[in-house]
Amino acid sequence: MVHVPDRNIVDDAVWSEAVARETVIRRLVSLAHPSRSDFLRACRELGLRRTRLYELLRAYREDPVTSSLLPQPAGTRRGSRRLPDETEAVIAEAVRDFYETRQKPSINQLLKEIRRLCRVRGVRAPSWHAVKARVAALEPAELTGARHGPKAARDRFRPVPGQYEAECVFGVVQIDHTLADIIVVDRQYRKPLQRPWLTLAIDVASRMIAGFYLTLEAPSTISVALAIQHCVQPKEAWLAGLGISAEWPFSGFPDAIHLDNAKEFRSRTLKRGAQEYGIELIHRPAATPHYGGHIERLIGTMMGAIHLLPGTTFSDIDERGDYDSAARAAMTLDELERWLALEITRYHADRHGALGIPPLSAWCEAVARRVRPVRQPQDLAGFMIDFLPSVDRLVRRDGIHLFGFRYWDDVLSIWAGRLDRSLRVSYDPRDLSTIFVRGPNGAQWPIRFADLRRPPITLGEHRRARAALRERGLALVDEQLIFETIEAQRALVDDAVRRTKAARQLAEKRSRALDAATPNRSPAAAEPLQADDDRPIDWSKVPIFPVEEWS
Repeated sequence: MVHVPDRNIVDDAVWSEAVARETVIRRLVSLAHPSRSDFLRACRELGLRRTRLYELLRAYREDPVTSSLLPQPAGTRRGSRRLPDETEAVIAEAVRDFYETRQKPSINQLLKEIRRLCRVRGVRAPSWHAVKARVAALEPAELTGARHGPKAARDRFRPVPGQYEAECVFGVVQIDHTLADIIVVDRQYRKPLQRPWLTLAIDVASRMIAGFYLTLEAPSTISVALAIQHCVQPKEAWLAGLGISAEWPFSGFPDAIHLDNAKEFRSRTLKRGAQEYGIELIHRPAATPHYGGHIERLIGTMMGAIHLLPGTTFSDIDERGDYDSAARAAMTLDELERWLALEITRYHADRHGALGIPPLSAWCEAVARRVRPVRQPQDLAGFMIDFLPSVDRLVRRDGIHLFGFRYWDDVLSIWAGRLDRSLRVSYDPRDLSTIFVRGPNGAQWPIRFADLRRPPITLGEHRRARAALRERGLALVDEQLIFETIEAQRALVDDAVRRTKAARQLAEKRSRALDAATPNRSPAAAEPLQADDDRPIDWSKVPIFPVEEWS
């Protein structure tokens, strides 16, 4: 297996160079019969010899992701080390004072200026490729504004209100969240819970809904990842699981995703996960509500349909009047999800006011016109893991330590106590019983709790348990005590679930989170917790917190 560095730990400049390569090589791979001039053009754009270009093409065809184009890990090839800080400072200064000017110097001229400054200051000069990679990492809108003026930047990067269009299907997908105008009930007692959050995605060219995600949790990195996963995955099996027989053909990687500037849309995990698969993330400029006009109109359409359901909160107080939303609430989150799936398939078949034809018809026509084939994930499970939050951890002799828990699998034996650098560890906040470790060779491994008797828990439960222990002045690193506290809190919540809305919310969120992460479990996870000692729990001092947190 080819050894490649982890995309999450490589230098930003190295990653930017790989991103630039991926754009050119993906275009070349999409050609059915590339000509000699196509190869020469790619060589010129990337500054590579043809032999090196062929090597990258071979690696990308085997694994069509950006990280396959990364250089070998540090120490395996010359020039793969990071530049000295003094050199980086010279590059940053030259880019700011020389390159980002109205004179619009070329990269070669920029390199000459950098080498001049390095010679004057007695520091190491960078290579042409290093300079090009740092230029490629610049914000395009800001660079255009500095070199061509703010008007040119607005004309190029800011859409005209009400007239933004995409050239082809899968070209641009817009994603946004909304608090749904309805109160749902819990599964067990069918009593009112809360308004759920809905994340929607729309294909701009066809107005086809690319995917959605419905949850009781506030928007987070996970809800964004799950919405993107739903966009990319084939919908047939999912629809069949809901008992729905309908067409929903959207599946595959979009070329670009439009997002607003919310925190969950700007995470490093989302950025590099998208770059790994050649998906461009475009964030809405400030004070430009029209930029996401398509998704906002879709949200309005969906909320209008929801206003006909029992338990709706309508759009405002005046519209709701004396309608008691909580008392009329009747649908569980599962039932609302199925209703939304049916409503979406109906929307696809209805005439769209702006298009003049149904979105499904527009989709079928536009797909036939798309020049480049739609890219599909080779490994959907691996694709999802790439969008999970992650941290760096050393492999100790007794395994990996995370959140105060110890994780172990025999696959760690080859690295335990022998690897002098941290590995990238991804985790699902909905179920901490399994983490995903990326080895030095790029492969990912699921690693479970070292003690397989431990039950699956959510990150929110873990945080509440640590807060309870902190209040009692007890150690936060005692794994057994953390699990005992979680069990105590669960018992209190379950006891109060009939009486309080907050308890029902906690119980429902916990149940749904762990159900959604079922593939991460093993049969051992279902076994009851076995205490290692007889330390009693002071139930009266274990607090109940009203909010579940994922990340």
